[in-house]
Amino acid sequence: MLTKRLALAGTAVAAALALGLAGCSADASASGGSSTDGGSVDAATATNLDAFGGLEGLEEAAKAEGALNVIALPRDWANYGAVLDAFAEKYPEITINEATPDASSAEEIQAAENLAGQDTAPDVFDVGAAVALASTDQFAPYQVATWDEIPEALKEQSGLWTGDYGGYMAIGYDPDAVPEPKSLDDLLGADYKGKVAINGDPTQAGAAFAAVGLAAVQNGGSVDDFQPGIDFFGELQKAGNFVKIDPTPATIASGETPVVFDWDYLNVGYGKDLEGQRNWKVTILPGTGYAGYYNQAVNVDAPHPAAARLWQEFLYSDDAQNLWLAGGARPVRAEAMAEAGTIDEDLFKALPTVPGDTVVPDADQAEAASTLLGEKWASAVQ
Repeated sequence: MLTKRLALAGTAVAAALALGLAGCSADASASGGSSTDGGSVDAATATNLDAFGGLEGLEEAAKAEGALNVIALPRDWANYGAVLDAFAEKYPEITINEATPDASSAEEIQAAENLAGQDTAPDVFDVGAAVALASTDQFAPYQVATWDEIPEALKEQSGLWTGDYGGYMAIGYDPDAVPEPKSLDDLLGADYKGKVAINGDPTQAGAAFAAVGLAAVQNGGSVDDFQPGIDFFGELQKAGNFVKIDPTPATIASGETPVVFDWDYLNVGYGKDLEGQRNWKVTILPGTGYAGYYNQAVNVDAPHPAAARLWQEFLYSDDAQNLWLAGGARPVRAEAMAEAGTIDEDLFKALPTVPGDTVVPDADQAEAASTLLGEKWASAVQ
């Protein structure tokens, strides 16, 4: 069930334009100390590979800890299953404990707070921008080796959080059930009665928030004014076209949600899951596009601080970035990898065509939109 990310996925518009081209109990204690050939290293305070004398030192420290606790990583979200398996294959000495894959970003932080000091606490987070910005006290600064290849607008300067992968808000649809939507207005027509869904509640879910954002910027509003987006979904509700069902491959297969607003990589994933069962196409509406990125962070109280940092290094390597690309997501290092010739060109070219104009709300805009949604959404779609 693709319900991950009950948080906002937003960063600066410049970064969006730049990339538009493109558990179980663990064995280690929570003391944060790791020993390497170079002597004793306090992995919990390490801010880059230099603290370990390089990648080999970090790998040795992480293997000594023997475990990595991850949370809220659905295997069918942006190819995370392949990412987890690739890490496990590369480091068989490190057991990955996968907890509550469908937890929200906020619930990730709650889990860390509730489990602080225990060996079952999450070591790392994957969160939307709103939660990242509100939770920096829970993060330990760490800059990966490829830090300089990550756009400035997609990272906190000390490394408290770092953008990882993203995409565009798109519409997935069953061509056997509805005609291709070419504008928001199309969705208000009789062909779409009882058929249009969004992924979650926009007062909580990043993908649903972005759906309203897309409706806003395509309906006379902007990232500074989400009201036209709320108004659009109010009209959709009055027309009887809005379905309050969180979409999954099962709801699509059953015909309950034949039209879905969601991130392009998730909609592409639906199509792969439904191959042979349902036809599923993905379109990004012409006009202004709406993009968003998620963020990685290390738990300041990580029970396996070296493994947490090794996981970060792996995620920002060419291998893992290409695995996210294979899941239809746009890796944060896409531009640098394209220039270096290390990106999978076939996968990169296969990404859906994106609009020339792209927007993403900054932190202040996202906070204001979130407040507005909290005040207006329920009454608009009741």
